[in-house]
Amino acid sequence: MVSGLDPFAPMVFKEGKTTLPLNPPNKSTTLPFYVSETTIFKFAIDTNSIAIGSDGITRYIVVITNPSGGEQIQYEGIRCDSYQWRLYGTFDNNKWRENPLGAWVAIKSKVPNRYQASLASGAICNFNNQEKSLTTVLNSLDPNSFIGGEKPTNSSGQLLNSP
Repeated sequence: MVSGLDPFAPMVFKEGKTTLPLNPPNKSTTLPFYVSETTIFKFAIDTNSIAIGSDGITRYIVVITNPSGGEQIQYEGIRCDSYQWRLYGTFDNNKWRENPLGAWVAIKSKVPNRYQASLASGAICNFNNQEKSLTTVLNSLDPNSFIGGEKPTNSSGQLLNSP
């Protein structure tokens, strides 16, 4: 302990400043991703909005589409170390609106609309660590290989035909 700091002491989380995006999601860079067989919604992430923060948070824009075509657009963040997510703001009437009550919430894996769990396990997190490579995150989001929604596999782990 030359520096006087204990390298094994727990780290205290300090969130960096988050600024809402300036623009809506870009339709040409919005990529759909699989969530679950039981959801009735469609989910997509704007790949241009993905920001891997040095504070351990990966931020992104998600587009949620209901069965009748209505969209909800949100700016969120995921912490891999604590497996939590936070809503920073929503895009409504062509304007970003900050979520003043945004707090860190546990990611739920056993609900139909488990899109944060899909993103965390399929692309944003490497176990309980933040994936630091944007290229790796983007490659993981490839619809032909994305595994965040726990697509059905056989006993060898090979993906089976999915909906």
